[in-house]
Parts: sequence; C-alpha cells; structure tokens
Amino acid sequence: MYKIGWFSTGRGQGSLNLLNSIVKAINDKTVKAEISFVFCNREKGDAEGSDRFIEQAKDYGLNLVCFSSKSFMPDLRKKGKTDPDALSRWRNKYDAKIMKRLEPFHADITVLAGYMLVVGDVMCKRFDMVNLHPAAPDGPAGTWQEVIWRLIKERAEKSGNMMHLVTEELDKGAPITYVTFPIFGEGFDPLWQEIEQLLKKKSLEQIASEEGEDNPLFKKIRQAGATRELPLVIETVKVFAERRIHLENRKIFEGNKELQGPYCLTKEIERQLG
Repeated sequence: MYKIGWFSTGRGQGSLNLLNSIVKAINDKTVKAEISFVFCNREKGDAEGSDRFIEQAKDYGLNLVCFSSKSFMPDLRKKGKTDPDALSRWRNKYDAKIMKRLEPFHADITVLAGYMLVVGDVMCKRFDMVNLHPAAPDGPAGTWQEVIWRLIKERAEKSGNMMHLVTEELDKGAPITYVTFPIFGEGFDPLWQEIEQLLKKKSLEQIASEEGEDNPLFKKIRQAGATRELPLVIETVKVFAERRIHLENRKIFEGNKELQGPYCLTKEIERQLG
C-alpha cells in the first residue's frame, strides 16, 4: 500500500478540511493509499484550532506525532526573528527532533497541508515533500494575497494552483502537479470593468489598501482558486498512489519517462467541480 506522511500546524478550519478530505478519499477508495503518520508542530493546549485538529486525528486513529515548536528553544527562536543564522540553527535543531520522532514510520510522499513552518535544509532532503502554492507554475510568487494583486496588475487571463517540491529555497522547488482556470469571461468580465473604472481615479495600490480582500474581483479570483486547492491536493496524492507519476532524485517521472514539466490535473479537477 502506498504510504503518505502528513505535516500540518492544524491552525484553522482549512487544515482540518484537508485532513478530513484525505481521510474520506482513502476510506471510500478514491485514493488507494494509507496515512503513515500525521505530524503536528503543536501540542494539546497550544491553540484552540490545533486542539481540534489533534482531537480529530486521534478520532481517526491515525499515527499522530505532536511536538510543539512554540516551546522548543524559545530564546533561540526569538533571537532568530532578527538573526537569520540563529533562525537557521533553531530550524535545523527542531527538524532533527522531528526526524527522530518519525523514524518508526515510512512515507512514499509527504504532504505539507497547512504546515506553517519553513522546512530546514536537512529535513527537506530526508523526505520527498510537496506543498501547495496558490498560483500556476508560471504564475507569481508570494502569498495568495500577493499573487492575486499581481494577477490583477498584469491583467492575467488565467490563474491556478500547483503542488511543488519542497527544497532548501523557500517556494522555489519544481512544480509537480497543477490546475489552471480562466479569470476572464463569464462572472469575471463585469468585475474587470469595475476595476478598470476605479483605475481611472486611483492607483491599484490605493485600491488594494482601501478595499483589500473585499474588492469584488479579488474575491472572485480567490474563490476560484480556493475551490480548487483541496481537489488538487487530493488528486496529487491519487496520481502518486496510482504510480502514474513518481519522484526520482527530485525529478518527476511518468513511468520510465522523465517529465520536462509538471503534471496537469486540470481536466480531472474540472470534471469533479462540474
């Protein structure tokens, strides 16, 4: 049976939704795999959101490993806020403790699903880790908020989400799978027209500052992306579990053929969304 590892901070409902969805997909045989372990960098009592996540993982009977990053070497971590070298030392020391705790478990692929820490150099080499990024492979970098404003600024015709390999460089790992969707056309065009009218009176930076995430076009693009995030994570695990793709030395293979780009899951995901 294909085995997956699951890293999460369990901070909010999104992390819980991801866990619920992968468990459901496994239980109904949509994904032919099993969860080898769930790692959470919080412990019971650290936060309300993660408490719910931890309880849910326990209710599912999963192999849950909790190790609080909040209480691990707090002085060094605090120093790391202004000293990158101190932060790197803290990160590698913390990751070493994680890897020790995960030694009893094997995972063919490990998914970062709402994991709010940056993975250190050593650990991202130890595991084949994939992480969600809220942009297409050729799209903008940054947080999902930064991505959307950049798309609006560039009058982009499409956006997307991708799962990428976790490497030593933050968000620089090779794209593994992706989905794209149009952000012009039905439902979008009137909102583009509205923002074009606004841009005659003020800059995009002013609009972003005044309206933020409440801007209608921003909200529409975010909704389209968020709708596809969870299906992309599940479909990615599915294609790995079915051995349609696999990783060798951090390169993507379809069978014996090395792929020169990420594996497209747009058709599968759009079929699900109807």
